[in-house]
Amino acid sequence: VRLETKNMITKATVKNYGMEIIGNDGNRLKGNWTGGVKTKVRNAYITVPVLGAYKINSRLRTKAGIYVSYLMDEEFSGHVYEGYLREGDSTGEKVNFSDGAIATYDFSDDLRKFAWGVQAGVDWRAFKHLSVFADLTWGLNDIFKKDFNTITFAMYPIYLNVGFGYAF
Repeated sequence: VRLETKNMITKATVKNYGMEIIGNDGNRLKGNWTGGVKTKVRNAYITVPVLGAYKINSRLRTKAGIYVSYLMDEEFSGHVYEGYLREGDSTGEKVNFSDGAIATYDFSDDLRKFAWGVQAGVDWRAFKHLSVFADLTWGLNDIFKKDFNTITFAMYPIYLNVGFGYAF
């Protein structure tokens, strides 16, 4: 069992990105966004991995299996800037955001509480006291609830954890 946080901060330019934003005046607008997007994701999970390990030699070990996770604390929020929103669909009324105007969004309440996926990794004992490892986890279910349709495509969590350990 492990406690883990999975974090991400992105800054991107997108075209026709389906979303719902909250304007400076509190009004909600839903449609297709073209312009800048900054997103912050910070989620805390309790995870139970079930892994099998194979010892290749005295210094190298591989492992693979499945995991299930429960989301304990969630954040998926951000803002849009320097662009425009087409209300409804790509032909809807155009709402411009320029000259430093931003609009925020928060999809934290729409995140799925349970996640599952596959995990694979390798451990390498580089020296007598130093080990190096890498673990890749690939989620097999969308991070958002089934009825969430503001973002029109599925988002699967994929994380690579690389580190080292010192054995005394």
